Amino acid sequence: MTDSPLREPTFLVLTALAETPQHGYAVIEDVLRISDGRVRLRAGTLYAVLDRLRADGLIEVEREEVVQSRLRRYYRLTALGATRLADEAARLRRNAEAAGLRLRRAGLLPEEGAA
Repeated sequence: MTDSPLREPTFLVLTALAETPQHGYAVIEDVLRISDGRVRLRAGTLYAVLDRLRADGLIEVEREEVVQSRLRRYYRLTALGATRLADEAARLRRNAEAAGLRLRRAGLLPEEGAA
């Protein structure tokens, strides 16, 4: 694992799995909701991300079941994955706060609390 910033799709997949274990198609739908429709994962992209996250120990398979003759895997966030997601969320928050502060100082954004 590395401390480099997470790519947006990876961040969103971890976010989707933070609340509850999900199978692949549910993750695709949840990422679409979380991103307000901006990020549309294709199945091939999702499973490459899931495989990488499993190899890094950030997620694991919680269970498998057969649905309509097809294997459905449910993935869940590991403790390491939760820590990595929290660290990345904090990094993004710090960056956004720094950008907002500089924009306000430059008069390009209204001061917080101003109408």
